[in-house]
Amino acid sequence: MRIKNRIAAVALCAIAFSWVAKAQDLASFEKRTTVKVLPNGMTLIVCERPEAPVFSFYTLVDAGSADDPQGASGIAHMFEHMAFKGSTEIGTTNYPAEKIALAKVEIAYAAYDAEYRKRVGQSAAKLVELHKVFEEAQAAAQKYVIPNQFSEIAEQNGAVGVNASTEEDSTQYFWSMPSNRLELWAYLESQRIGHPVEREFYKERNVVQEERRMRVDSAPIGRMVEQFLATAYVAHPYRRPGVGWESEISQVSATEATAFHEKYYVPSNIVIAVAGDVKATEAMPVLERYFSKIPPGPKPEPMTTVEPPQVAEKSVIIREATQPFYIEGYHRPDYRDPDDAVYDAITDIFSNGRTARLYRSLVRDQSIAAEAQGFSGFPGQKYPGLFAVYAVPLPGHTPEQMRTAIHKELDRLKSEDVSDEELARFKTRARADLLRGLADNQGLAHQLAEYQTRYGDWRELFRQLNRINAVNKADVRRVANKIFTDSNRTSAQIDFAPPQRKAPASSMLTAPQSQQNAGGAK
Repeated sequence: MRIKNRIAAVALCAIAFSWVAKAQDLASFEKRTTVKVLPNGMTLIVCERPEAPVFSFYTLVDAGSADDPQGASGIAHMFEHMAFKGSTEIGTTNYPAEKIALAKVEIAYAAYDAEYRKRVGQSAAKLVELHKVFEEAQAAAQKYVIPNQFSEIAEQNGAVGVNASTEEDSTQYFWSMPSNRLELWAYLESQRIGHPVEREFYKERNVVQEERRMRVDSAPIGRMVEQFLATAYVAHPYRRPGVGWESEISQVSATEATAFHEKYYVPSNIVIAVAGDVKATEAMPVLERYFSKIPPGPKPEPMTTVEPPQVAEKSVIIREATQPFYIEGYHRPDYRDPDDAVYDAITDIFSNGRTARLYRSLVRDQSIAAEAQGFSGFPGQKYPGLFAVYAVPLPGHTPEQMRTAIHKELDRLKSEDVSDEELARFKTRARADLLRGLADNQGLAHQLAEYQTRYGDWRELFRQLNRINAVNKADVRRVANKIFTDSNRTSAQIDFAPPQRKAPASSMLTAPQSQQNAGGAK
């Protein structure tokens, strides 16, 4: 399962946690939880928790960066930025006029883009002229925009934690709000799902490009992870960066974004969960009234690309003047695999906290690493992902030492049974993590939407404990021997290399001259 934010978990309200502790069983949640599938295919979940006059929602769209069309990587992530631009009714002074202006923006951009993509016969002068027309069209459309109106309406009515996120497997939208603003929220959310407007698209595209420069291009570890995934996967979209390739981000259009939205943001591909001080008998009719108006559409066809088995070890080595780093990954099945709980057990025993094997060995006992961690389901878990392990060497130590120490601990998992205490700690922590995940309305709404989407039944949230309790020592050894093999491994590392000194100007001038002389002598 996904990595928990343990710091935030510790800070959870004691009252909320005690409520969960008293009502942690499936039966108690079944009494409070109502699920309804609308005629257009959208799934709505309402969970009653009347501790305080607030509610949280979690909208999960079953499409993420792995669903980006070929040649348009990063487009799913763009919707995280576009989510608060409003709709045909919000964020505009005159939508009919704005619609015409935005159409002219797309015409102007298509003309510019066509000239820009020419590999033969591109006209620099024409390119400048077309770009000027494109900028003028954007300026004309901007006149109708009311900036940030969507977020301001929500926040002026008590919304907190207004946010969205994009992962490889899904895109999600969420915030918390006073319960007497439920109908306002339903209106806002149904508007941005059913009637979005790709306004200020190219402005936000520039923001995403800058985000890529900060997170990847200017970050050594970001560049390394990008190369690591591109090496580990040869076919599946998990090989692409979630933020997108620069060449594709820079050319994606609002027209392409609209097509992506029409394909993936259909009601049958969306689950919305609401948790808090709401009564299902009162809330569900409100939600139906707003969300049932969204036109239906066919659920997107399942992905056909399957990553072929890895048959040889692969590695990436980056040499530059920065902090050394080591990471390796092993292909594993997706979350539906019968051994999914066993991977959770391996993750916990191997690297969960200061009592875990990896930390004790590399950080505490050998003092060769500043940090060492393992995690499963990277970069996603909807499709077969990776069990990944990384370590940050302390000064005087190398990535190769990290590799050797990690392999020693992995070999222990393959050759020795884990202890009774380690297995018991894993099962205890798994139950505690479940409770923490349900301790506030936002976490509860998240989990309900996630499990309803992945399993078609939110009750699997509780049934997973049965699978966790069934894990035994033999399972851990069996799975460890199955995936931790040389041929299934991809590694990446950063080796420190002293910065290269720039040659004096005189030397830079003589080198080409020498080459020219040598060429002339032939």
